[in-house]
Amino acid sequence: MSAVRQIGVLGAGAWGTALAQMLASDGRDVLVWAFETDLVSEINTQHTNSLYLPSARLAESIHATSDLGDFAALDTVLAVTPAQHLGTVLSSMPATPRDLVLCSKGIEANSGRLMNEVATEAKPGSAIAILSGPTFAHEVAAGLPTAVTLACSGSEEQWERLAPQIARPAFRPYYSDDVVGAEIGGAVKNVLAIACGVVDGLKLGQNARAALIARGYAEMVRFGDALGAERETLAGLCGLGDLVLTCSSTSSRNFSLGKALGEGQDPAALMVDRKTVAEGAHTAPVLIELAARHGISMPIATAVDRLLKGAPTREVVSALLSRPLTAETPA
Repeated sequence: MSAVRQIGVLGAGAWGTALAQMLASDGRDVLVWAFETDLVSEINTQHTNSLYLPSARLAESIHATSDLGDFAALDTVLAVTPAQHLGTVLSSMPATPRDLVLCSKGIEANSGRLMNEVATEAKPGSAIAILSGPTFAHEVAAGLPTAVTLACSGSEEQWERLAPQIARPAFRPYYSDDVVGAEIGGAVKNVLAIACGVVDGLKLGQNARAALIARGYAEMVRFGDALGAERETLAGLCGLGDLVLTCSSTSSRNFSLGKALGEGQDPAALMVDRKTVAEGAHTAPVLIELAARHGISMPIATAVDRLLKGAPTREVVSALLSRPLTAETPA
């Protein structure tokens, strides 16, 4: 092990593997937990992840395990499991890391809780932080530059602990104390990316996609206002920045899902066939339920939920376009 303390990454999907590769870029030892034992062996012997991130040749200082007990002694752990499994995985991990950085984007479907609430219940002794922003996994793994929000529940003291551990020349974190805002940006943008994919699949044009991004951002702000997020946070990397990225490329799993829906593919079949998780599909139903509970209008998110439940695509789009004319305000 290097002189610098080992850091842990829970989850060896594309994003978890990319984060491990980024953290190991300065020679640091990184411990990655993977559910699949075959994948653990591949990472340790071949230094590849052909299942989730085949483009990357992984650093030899990345070590994989399928035993959550190996994380017991680590001070800092990045949790990158799918949002719907975060609570189960954290509850199964013995002991409590000093800093638990949540990198999963979503809302727990069966409870309506944000990830920081899930993690606080599962690991009450941890200091929770949120890492979120415009980050395609393959670009981060390749060392291409990006910037992210690192929202710390422990305020500036936690930031001063975590930032040097996470920052790299091509990976630049910016401080925030708005944990809720950082989470809402990452969760809502996944649903909006599905909508933008539908626009692309239907070949409705660039104008339509730009308008949808702008009006989707207004929905994000309204939802954030209701849950106590700061608008400045949502205007930053973890909100608007991430929204623009994931609404503009098939490198986004959520955008790709929406594009397939727009091309007429069956939503149920798409969800069964997908190897990787499009979190927006899980988030959409609970998002509109929470919006209704708070009296928030979210027509785009509602349209995505209808599409995922099998409503005809052009019928849903027509309903959006025929909504009453109104003022352009975010709230």
